[in-house]
Amino acid sequence: MLPAERQQQILIWLEKEQTITVSELSKRLDVSEMTIYRDIKPLIDQNKILKTSRGISFIRKSALPSQNCTYCYKEANTRHSMQIITVDQTIEHTCCPHCGLLRYGDIANRVSQIICKDFLNGTTISAQIAYYLIGADFHMNCCQPQAIVFESYKQIEQFQKGFGGTIFTFEEAISELKQRMKNPHTDHCSS
Repeated sequence: MLPAERQQQILIWLEKEQTITVSELSKRLDVSEMTIYRDIKPLIDQNKILKTSRGISFIRKSALPSQNCTYCYKEANTRHSMQIITVDQTIEHTCCPHCGLLRYGDIANRVSQIICKDFLNGTTISAQIAYYLIGADFHMNCCQPQAIVFESYKQIEQFQKGFGGTIFTFEEAISELKQRMKNPHTDHCSS
């Protein structure tokens, strides 16, 4: 069976079953798990399926176009965008960490995973283990107060020395943004 045929079969199974483990796909298709990973990578890149801790899942399309932020409706296809995956496998995109953290705060009990990219090296990380710099004198031309994401505490401290701001953990950053958003004269969800 060719890779394209395996990919099509994987999509057919996922439409019916919603979630399948990589090992189960390996058995069903009689190929190695490494082959399955190679087969599913293009499907993940095309946003047809989602890699989760339980295997792979079929992606249901959300009501909003994926290029718009689900919090402020700006374009969400930026290097600072965040993705929220809900327990029903819906993917929401936000334009920046500011909107991602506020949206998470609104729907935390329905969130399976929230991911973002490290500001300096662009690697995808779990937003829940990241560090956030709020109030830095560095403008990304997005929502205010802006939050800048770092995977490394050492790197965020070095960035803070040059640009100021305050460092927060995930939960602290949500709380800080909610607090700042209560004062509409100083901060707001716009650039």
